[in-house]
Amino acid sequence: MKKETVLAAGAATVTVVLWASAFVAIRHVGQEFSAGALSLGRLLVGSLLLGAFAFTRPRRWPARGDWKFLLVCGLLWFGVYNLALNEAEQRLDAGTTAMLVNIGPLLIALLAGVLLHEGFPRQLVIGSVAAFGGVVLIGLSSSEGQAETWGVVLCLVAAAAYAIGVVSQKPLLTRLPALEVTWLACVIGTVSCLPFAPALVRETADARPSTIWWVVFLGAFPTAIAFTTWAYALARTTAGRMGATTYLVPPLTIFLGWLLLDESPAPLAYLGGALCLVGVAISRYRSRRTAAANPVVSTVSPDSNPLSKS
Repeated sequence: MKKETVLAAGAATVTVVLWASAFVAIRHVGQEFSAGALSLGRLLVGSLLLGAFAFTRPRRWPARGDWKFLLVCGLLWFGVYNLALNEAEQRLDAGTTAMLVNIGPLLIALLAGVLLHEGFPRQLVIGSVAAFGGVVLIGLSSSEGQAETWGVVLCLVAAAAYAIGVVSQKPLLTRLPALEVTWLACVIGTVSCLPFAPALVRETADARPSTIWWVVFLGAFPTAIAFTTWAYALARTTAGRMGATTYLVPPLTIFLGWLLLDESPAPLAYLGGALCLVGVAISRYRSRRTAAANPVVSTVSPDSNPLSKS
């Protein structure tokens, strides 16, 4: 196995673990911070940390045609996604939210197949269906047994924003470093959340120090680190396969919610988590013959990708 493949797998693992922790942290912090204030606080911390790293290494300024994709990625994935997710977790438990948001990979596979010409490999379709079946089982076994309607709608909005953001990000990674793409998108998301600045100042003054540190954690780890490791891995695989790895987030979130928030999963959730693991394994499987014939499936050529045209 090539070193780059191992590093990409490691980066994807870091992303999955940190994003799972984010669902639990958001649920906890939401007791003292509103959705908008939390979004701005998290993105502000993430932007500052990413900027500090971005300016320590050579940068490649985006071309004019890149900015439309950066704007879509920043506004939707970093802006709308965070707002919708934070608001949803005011109404739903962390595990159910993670389950609902994870229809995103199916949308990613669909959009990537059409817009990025990644197609619909049989193992991706089978793996996605299996993993989504696991997600459904987890949802059916949630501790609450029901979902508040507006919370469900917000989760669907977050999933759509997430999927469109990933597909718009993929062409950028053929020309720009993962760190730079993540930083610029995060800055755009931060700017879009500036109207919530008064709420952030007010709620920070009233919040407990431990809660403020959780906001810093969300900005530093699930945002700055996890979005960068995501972009690194995404640049080295297809958007459809990378999106499928996030089916691992719901079972991890269920476990962390049980451990930290006392949101106990029902026995059926364990079966759902196992099915998620199997689905991800299937979706990411490449035979030796396929790997030898296509050693690099990750890079979408700017010239052949319709999304990269100015």
